[in-house]
Formats: sequence, C-alpha cells, structure tokens
Amino acid sequence: MLLTLQTAHIAVIGLGYVGLPLAAEFGKKYRTVGFDINAKRIDELRQGRDLTREMSPAELAEAKLLEYTSDPAEIAGCNIYIVTVPTPIDAHKRPDLTPLLKASETIGKVLKPGNIVIFESTVYPGATEEDCVPVLEKVSGLTYCSTERLAAAPAVDVAVTHHSPLTTQNSAVTHHSELRTQNSFFCGYSPERINPGDKTHRLPDIKKVTSGSTPEVADLVDSLYASIIKAGTHKASSIKVAEAAKVIENTQRDLNIALVNDLAILFNKLGIDTLEVLEAAGTKWNFLPFRPGLVGGHCISVDPYYLTHKAQEVGHHPDVILAGRRTNDGMGAYVASEVIRLMVRKGINPVNARILILGLAFKENCPDLRNTRVVDIIDALNGYNAHVDICDPWVDAAEAKHEFGLNLCEPGEGEYDAIVVAVGHEQFRKRGAAGIRAHGKPASVLYDVKYVLPRETVDGRL
Repeated sequence: MLLTLQTAHIAVIGLGYVGLPLAAEFGKKYRTVGFDINAKRIDELRQGRDLTREMSPAELAEAKLLEYTSDPAEIAGCNIYIVTVPTPIDAHKRPDLTPLLKASETIGKVLKPGNIVIFESTVYPGATEEDCVPVLEKVSGLTYCSTERLAAAPAVDVAVTHHSPLTTQNSAVTHHSELRTQNSFFCGYSPERINPGDKTHRLPDIKKVTSGSTPEVADLVDSLYASIIKAGTHKASSIKVAEAAKVIENTQRDLNIALVNDLAILFNKLGIDTLEVLEAAGTKWNFLPFRPGLVGGHCISVDPYYLTHKAQEVGHHPDVILAGRRTNDGMGAYVASEVIRLMVRKGINPVNARILILGLAFKENCPDLRNTRVVDIIDALNGYNAHVDICDPWVDAAEAKHEFGLNLCEPGEGEYDAIVVAVGHEQFRKRGAAGIRAHGKPASVLYDVKYVLPRETVDGRL
C-alpha cells in the first residue's frame, strides 16, 4: 500500500516530555500508538494520568485515536515511527546514544519496506545516518534509501508519471527502478522544541524544522508535522542540516547564559547587583535578555556536548563553546561558595550547619530532574560538612531518591542557618521573603539563585 497522510499509522517511541505531547497531537488526527518500555508509565497514561504534569486528563482524552503500549509487537502495524527517547551524556560529558540505538533496534524488528523512521532526539550532525541507520538495516534486513544512495547507484533511463508512494500529489519524475526501493525504508529528522512546564508555548505553537532522506520523504514528513503544528514548519535541505540546527539552538543559549554567569561573578566582586546592570543594559533595543543561573535540563546543558563531540571528531577544537560549558558547569560550586562566604561573615560556622535548599527540579513549575544542576550546589555544601535538606513540591520523592540518593523534606520553622532558593517554583514566590525566612534562624543567610525575591530582602543573589 502506498504511504500517504491518509494511510499514516504512527508509532511514537518514548512517552516523556517530548513524546507524549507529540503522540497526543497526532492522536487527534491519525491512528497513533504511544510506546514506552516503562509499563507503569503506560498503565498511568491509560488511566488518563500524566505524572510529568505536561498533559492534563482532558488533553489526553482529546486524542481519540491514541493507544498506549509497552509491547513492541503492538507497533508492528505502524508505518511511520517517531523516536523521542532521551539522549543523555555520560560521566565524561560524551554523548550516550544507548537509548537511541535501543529504540532503533526495537523499530528494526518491525520495520517494513516503505516505512519511515523520524528521529526527534538530540544528536550530533550525522548521527541519524551514521549511527541509527546501520542498526535499522542490520535488524530489519532492509536497505536505507536516501538521495545520496540513489545518486550513487547506476542510473536507469526511464521517466514515468505516477502517484508518488510518499506524497499526496501526482508528480512526473525521472527515477531509479522500483526494484531499488521496494526493499527499502526511509528516514527523517525533526528536532524537538518542547519546553517542559511551559503552558504558553505548547507543541502546536512552536515552529517545527523537518527533513527527509529523499525529496518525497521530506515533503511527506513536512506535511505530516504541518498538519498538527499551527506555527508552521521549516523544511531543511537535509537531515544533517536539521540535526545541526537542533544542537546550535541550545549551544547559542548556553553561551549567552555563560556570558551573563561570568559577568555575575565579576559584578559580585565589584559590589554591583547583576540584575540592576542587566535591566539598565536591557533598555537598548537589541540587548538580549539573558540572566545568570544554573544551566540544566534535557537540552541546553546537553546539546553543546553533542556538537563539541562531533567537532573534535573531525579535528576542530571548539574553544568558545567549551569555555562556556566550563563556566556554566561551575555555577553550582560558585553558588555554594557564596553561601558559605555569607555565613562566615555572619559568624555562622558552616561545619554541621543546617542549610535548606528550596527546589531540586531543573526549572520552575516542572517536576523534571534530568540534568538538574541544583545537585552541584548540594554536593559542594556537603563538602563543607554542612547538613543539607531539600524541599521541592513538584518533584517525586521516590524519583529524587532513585536518581540522586536525596531525601525530600517538609521544612519546619526557625531551623536553618542558611536558605537557598534554587528554583523559582510558584509556591516559593507566593511565600515571599518573610515566609521563606521563617524557616531560618534569626541570623540565617538567605540566598536567591533565581531572582525570586526583591534585592533588599536577601543576603545575596547571582
């Protein structure tokens, strides 16, 4: 059967912050199967519950054509596979493609001729075709079809007018024999642009970059996403271009934040409030409104390492990008040192002192712990032999224990020598300075990482 939008049967592989909203949107228009290896996650979604809080029960219910499964056999009937699994870095800051390659293996076992595999996960330029495609080919026994491979094959002098197997429109094309593609699959890449916890910029409202391994596939992939993305799409000229666009988006943000982090350290030494400087500079029309802080999350703190890995692989040492990464990676330890400095100035011995950390998630109003850099503050404070308690109303306590060995608490009043507002959750903002200070002793230190509180109410901030 020829693959068109009308015959699309979609499988979304990985139902986290990226995959679930995508599956839900497609499930409003197309037969869609959401697949995840976590059977508990599948059970919860079948009950209409999303513990990430990214999708409400009502939003999930709108996806009338969406089913959930943890059984790979139940995605065998699909013809478009979209991969949205995490792509983390290892302890040495190197790309870890294990989840991506495992997902490729799963798809390879059910892949059929004419199917399309679309990757959304962060990768370095070339990873789709250099790392994932070989796995798909090996497991499926099929051949990958791309413009480059077709161009390298012996030409066949035949021009035919037909209904394209990969578009919804008739077209006249000069092409290779159908025999060359009848045992083939195709690929696409469309980088995710989900912003976890953001209730304003939702999936349909964020423009989507698309690409495909052949012009026909690129057209179909673009049409597929255009059917659910209100903000429109941008069709890249190749898969590699789309992959590169993904990693430089967050690399640019990473470097901008690194700059203001560096400035924050400098201004602190000069006795100048960083936010006041940024607000003054921001009166110029083209000044970019970045603020200092901890740089964590599933993309911005990871994508630059994917790009630098590829850069070094081809013999280029990206000094500027790596310098920015070093700055941002060191901000947790810097915050801890500032808290200790302020405690010592007040005559508080940090050894055995009790310190409260408000927030563990990587960003405000979101339970996501992936690559949170709050743990860097905690580790540094533990290095001073302080006793650190952590409070986060958004984070699952069992997950915090499993991921980092950390216990969450409900802090009492008048107990702490120092309090660090590490994440700008709405619950903390509503407490205000007086409510937060109530957890501390009379002479305690209050440090604000996220500019949650007015300057005059805290002892220090970035």
